Amino acid sequence: MDVDVESLPSYYDPQDNTTREKYRRYGKRHSSSSISSHQENTPSKFREPKVLFDEESVERRPNAALFLEDIKHEVEGFDADYSAKMHSASKRRSSTDSYGFYEVDIAGVESVHRSGSYSLKTCKTEEDALTDGGETTFTLFASLLDSALQGLMTIPDLILRFEKSCRNVSELIRYGSSGRHHAIEDKLIMQKAQLLLDEAASWSLLWYLYGKGNDELPEDFILSPSTSHLEACQFVALDHTAQLCFRIVQWLEGLASKALDLENKVRGSHVGTYLPSSGVWRSTQRYLKKGISTPDSVHHLDFDAPTRENAQQLPDDKKQDESLLEDVWTLLRAGRLEEACDLCRSAGQPWRAATLCPFGGLDQCPSIESLVKYGKNRTLQAIELESGTGHQLRLWKWASYIASEKIAEQESGKYEAAVYASQCSNLKRMLPICTDWESACWAMAKAWLDVQVDLELTRLQPNGLDQLKIFENAISKSPSQEDTGGQTSFGPENWPLQVLNQQPSQLSALLQKLHSSDTVHEAVARGCKEQQRQIEMKLMMGDIPHLLDLVWSWISPSEDGQDLFRPHGDPQMMRFGAHLVLVLRYLLTDQMNDPFREKIMAVGDLILHMYAMFLFSKQHEELVGLYASQLAPHRCIDLFVHMMELRLNSSVYVKYKIFLSAMEYLPFSPGDDSKASFEEIIERVLSRSREIRIGKHDESSDIVEQHRLQSLQKAMVIQWLCFTPPSTVNDLNVVSAQLLLRAVIHSNILFREFALISMWRVPEMPIGAHKLLSFLAEPLKQSTESLLLSEDHLVSENLKEFQDWKEYYSCDATYRNWLKIASENAEVSPLELSAEEKTRATTAAKEALESSLLLLLRKENLWLGSSEDQIYESAEPIFLELHATAMLSLPSGGCMPPDATSCAALMSALYASVCEEEVLNRQLMVNVSISAKDNYCIEVVLRCLAVDGDGLGPHEVNDGGILATVMAAGFKGELVRFQAGVTMEISRLDAWFSSKEGTLETPATYIVRGLCRRCCLPEIILRSMQVSVSLVESGNPPKGHDELIELVACSQSGFLCLFSQQQLQEFLLFEREYSIHNMELQEERDS
Repeated sequence: MDVDVESLPSYYDPQDNTTREKYRRYGKRHSSSSISSHQENTPSKFREPKVLFDEESVERRPNAALFLEDIKHEVEGFDADYSAKMHSASKRRSSTDSYGFYEVDIAGVESVHRSGSYSLKTCKTEEDALTDGGETTFTLFASLLDSALQGLMTIPDLILRFEKSCRNVSELIRYGSSGRHHAIEDKLIMQKAQLLLDEAASWSLLWYLYGKGNDELPEDFILSPSTSHLEACQFVALDHTAQLCFRIVQWLEGLASKALDLENKVRGSHVGTYLPSSGVWRSTQRYLKKGISTPDSVHHLDFDAPTRENAQQLPDDKKQDESLLEDVWTLLRAGRLEEACDLCRSAGQPWRAATLCPFGGLDQCPSIESLVKYGKNRTLQAIELESGTGHQLRLWKWASYIASEKIAEQESGKYEAAVYASQCSNLKRMLPICTDWESACWAMAKAWLDVQVDLELTRLQPNGLDQLKIFENAISKSPSQEDTGGQTSFGPENWPLQVLNQQPSQLSALLQKLHSSDTVHEAVARGCKEQQRQIEMKLMMGDIPHLLDLVWSWISPSEDGQDLFRPHGDPQMMRFGAHLVLVLRYLLTDQMNDPFREKIMAVGDLILHMYAMFLFSKQHEELVGLYASQLAPHRCIDLFVHMMELRLNSSVYVKYKIFLSAMEYLPFSPGDDSKASFEEIIERVLSRSREIRIGKHDESSDIVEQHRLQSLQKAMVIQWLCFTPPSTVNDLNVVSAQLLLRAVIHSNILFREFALISMWRVPEMPIGAHKLLSFLAEPLKQSTESLLLSEDHLVSENLKEFQDWKEYYSCDATYRNWLKIASENAEVSPLELSAEEKTRATTAAKEALESSLLLLLRKENLWLGSSEDQIYESAEPIFLELHATAMLSLPSGGCMPPDATSCAALMSALYASVCEEEVLNRQLMVNVSISAKDNYCIEVVLRCLAVDGDGLGPHEVNDGGILATVMAAGFKGELVRFQAGVTMEISRLDAWFSSKEGTLETPATYIVRGLCRRCCLPEIILRSMQVSVSLVESGNPPKGHDELIELVACSQSGFLCLFSQQQLQEFLLFEREYSIHNMELQEERDS
């Protein structure tokens, strides 16, 4: 044992502990660049191609507006709030080929959050990543989950990716900045990093408990006779409680091992880094060479001397031994038994390594992996053939127990006592040094596991059952406490009786011990209150329903504000909870009974919904679809409808992200009851866009302007249907055609309503209608041909109507353009008008008149001429219904608030608009009431019996029938028994075929089209007359005036029956005025 001190390096002084501690624990710290050297650029689903700077990624944009918007964002350095996800799913899937996220690209993901300026700002400082505070995990976790849902990785692999991602982001936050921070900033940074590490631990536990498969013992490794190690492995593999303990131990050892690896990576040295022979008692050696001795110090240097002589080595050597044993404990805690033994040998204490590894260094871990690693152990088989199965193992554990007790009694060192206590389940000597939750839990789980194995090996003995009964009797007679000092006299034949009292009876008792500050360190009891620790304990117990309730309680809104559309709680916990729900759903699909399934679906949906709304609130719209697609259909639809309504007036870029998010993750058409579809979402959005929005009304405000603004909001929803679907959608051409057709159908519905509220002769354009036309201009150019090839009557009919409305609003625009010019000229004296201004007015008038005549003179293709609607052949009577929501408008343009009296009067006036005989024959019913949604609006419902020519068979008159006749009188303000000049300004208008019982069936569009013909065509003619009068007054009589008069007078055109009495009077007045001006003009020319 003599060692030449002079042969040691000159810089090593065994009495200088500062140098040694620095070398052992705190090696030279590497620069932060070495930490992130593994980070490479990984393609991501959520990275956007740039228009100006990425030529290879340029794709065809859905329309010019979106293309220009992209260029605008890029040139202006579009800021970091937009996380781009504009690529198709094919580019998305390239991000995770061959599981490329085990080394997670944190820097790459971070750049996604600044994607708008990625091309212009190619450099990012480390501080940018630091200030992220873990928000990269949102995009990163979404990308990983998306890959798993596509089948690119298994759910267990996904759990491991989540763990790795949390660790990498935590490392980046903690060590990724080389700058200096204030104390508070440092504390926050450390806290964020630690929270992510805690989350990583929870993911790791989830994998060990639910993701890791069960190993099976290969038949080639079965020995006969068996060995204690083989029996232990088989027992742990088959016994549920032992297997659970074993997995918990593996999990906790894995966490500790990863912590050591991180310390080695960051600091360059780690636990167990020692100079050779640093465990030799050099101070004691020099002391003995000088011939000095004291009763308290050892007189020999062999390792048994302290015990044999009941003395101690010198304090310096004792301190060094304790430091060495602290590292041995740390390595054992991390499951690194071989490293611990190597450390003892390198420190000059090979005898200690022998006490840790019996049977020639055989790993006694009761795992199939360990069994396969060492193969058939004939040595152990031979030993146990001679001494009996498990005899040597019991002897070794009993010796370890005696050693731990003796060392503790002599106060030789708490770490040395704990090292030997860990080999024999002596919790009493381990728990005092377990100052954190993980260490205490590991000590208890490992001790309990070892005792279960020991009891199983005892049962296999020839008299094993009798021995177990003796154990039970001894325990029942002994006090239930951990003080087993009186049992040290029991020999190895009684093992493990010495430590049975220290073990829990079940897992819940083990976890309860962790809460008791009387049993464990105070820090351990406090750790039980941490969120991730509570999650981990619930996972250990398998109490998934309570776990979900726990997570929901942390992120749910308070009782004061039960708004599920507003995110609450910690964002990282919301993210963790959402992914935990999805992982558990896919992992435990086959194990769910009905109550459990209901719980994980109901509470899980609440957690997912909350996280989706959080992502939406943080402008991560492109990520929402991934999680919304996992919700129950009604929740998914509500969520997307809510988002679309909130982003209705946002940029094209943001709206396209929501569109893609829905198209990529949801089926287009309904099919599976478990999933919502894009069609269901868009139908709800379109329907709600036409509903009344409760707001404040001013009786004196201009209803025309109110309707103009409302019409714009209604029109904006069409843009959701005008985007190009991603190329990965099944049946892309069919889906594109269906989107366009739905846009055309809904546009026609809105065109009808907009036309009925734009009868006022004012210069302002109907902005809603022109917004619709601008949205559909580009899509119709690209896809009209494919729609025209369809033989579907619905397609051709709606395309024809769309073209009719396009022509009508073009005609309307030319008239309003002329009216604007004429109004401007009217403000100036005719003598002061320049020739150019007069010419401009004349040109605009001729253009307006020409466009009107082109629409009116159509012969073969009547404007809004209806074709055959659905013809009913049922024996049951068919009814027609017309539902309208409207406001009452005074002649001044203000709003007339309805009351019960005015509603009754209006109902009576509507009845009076047709003869009594027709009311009886057609069973006409009229109902007018104040709207429940807005007390400034009225609800009008008309119902009548369908007859041939009006509901049954072709409708050749094209006037909408009796219901259109009744409503037209209200729209034109010509109701006989109602306040003169008051008109109904429409907000919503629908017509239906209905059954005798009143069930609405299919739309009766011919009624609304006929109503529009009744209102629009006379107005176009009157406007044309107004323009003609203006032209002839300015000395430029129009050429087509006589043709217009003949057209109205002709019975075959059917125009005359569309006029009301007041409209005919106005028509005649315009004609009289025109004739007067024309005669005056003729007289001037003749003179």
